Amino acid sequence: MKHALRRGVVALLLVTMAACGGQHDSRKVVRFWAMGQEGEAVAKLLPEFERLHPDIRVDLQQVPWTAAHEKLLTAFAGNALPDVVPLGTTWIPEFEALGALAPLDVRIAGSGIDSGDFFAGPWDAGRIDGRTWAIPWYVETRLPFYRRDLLKQAGVTTLPRDWNTWFAAMTAMKARQGSDRYSILLPTNEFEPLLNLAIQQQEPLLRDGGRFGNFRSAGFHRTLAFYKKMFDAGFAPRLDNTRISNVWDEFGNGLFAYYISGPWNISEFRKRLPRSLDGAWGTMPLPGPDCPDHCPGRSIAGGTSFVVFRSSQRQDEAWALVQWLSQPAQLMRLHGLTGDLPSRRSAWAVPSLANDPMMAVFREQMERAVPPPKVPEWERIAQEMRIVGEQVAQGRVDVDAAAADLDRRADAILAKRRWMLDHQRGQATP
Repeated sequence: MKHALRRGVVALLLVTMAACGGQHDSRKVVRFWAMGQEGEAVAKLLPEFERLHPDIRVDLQQVPWTAAHEKLLTAFAGNALPDVVPLGTTWIPEFEALGALAPLDVRIAGSGIDSGDFFAGPWDAGRIDGRTWAIPWYVETRLPFYRRDLLKQAGVTTLPRDWNTWFAAMTAMKARQGSDRYSILLPTNEFEPLLNLAIQQQEPLLRDGGRFGNFRSAGFHRTLAFYKKMFDAGFAPRLDNTRISNVWDEFGNGLFAYYISGPWNISEFRKRLPRSLDGAWGTMPLPGPDCPDHCPGRSIAGGTSFVVFRSSQRQDEAWALVQWLSQPAQLMRLHGLTGDLPSRRSAWAVPSLANDPMMAVFREQMERAVPPPKVPEWERIAQEMRIVGEQVAQGRVDVDAAAADLDRRADAILAKRRWMLDHQRGQATP
């Protein structure tokens, strides 16, 4: 009896092992890291991709944005990078300089992807030294939100398109607002408003192939003077955003009439502002320095772009995932899940975008969005811009001294880049 029982147990184990062996997953695995809320959203898209590509399984790892940069650098150092990642726009030059990215031009040429369907600025952000290293996924830029009702009460009925008419509108607004209210909010601990004003100038922010700062140029000097003038005139409070109790409530309360921000705040304002303000606020193109040649203004192209890492043993499969997630239909689905703006013009046909006048302004602004300087050191330089910009806003330095100081700070940050470029090309630094 015992022997029969043992034989039965053994037989059951063999059947179980055979069944497990029959369930072995032979699909090729693509390791995919995605950051923030997009990591949660893309998990809902991947089952359809795997259904259409039955030989591929996607191993998704969701990574918080706060940990993403360090995690990627650690993985690079340990030869443990995933196969594909959507990188932030300003991170692309850094990982290209490390030699971590696989070039995509040949794959793009053979895929039928229409680069002309993508907004030009985000597409250009993925191109360095004439080669394409990244494909835009979702995009963003910044422009003014404004209180239509308050401006109308101040006699401003036409949207300003250049800095002169914008300054005149802020002058009228301040006259009505009084001493304890303002025309515009420019948080002094944010570099983005100053950067989006600076990028409108024709001179680049860096010169000589990104070797030196170009902040003493006439264009940036003009930008900094305009920025300072808004604080000196009392149009903007000399406050950082930690001293604004709640930006949505204060916008609704009329503490300021203009606020430069991104598309995510459309849904936030709609959710947080009282129904009595429906129709009383809107979005507008960023005014340019002057008309007719440079208005409305340009802005910075942000968002993320897909890269395939050179170390990947599954580059073909990773590229298949990039192609699929870059399709207009998938970009529309991502927008529905997150509110992210599609990187392709054809994807804006979805009614939630096509029929939304607030979004239409962002669609228009994206046509004039340009990438930030494509050097690995840019994020550090942008933080120096924030520091110097705050000194200007607080009246501690004048425009000439601030521009010279920012050039010195940028040149110090770019010293290693100059050394590397000069030695690569066998040139001596002059």
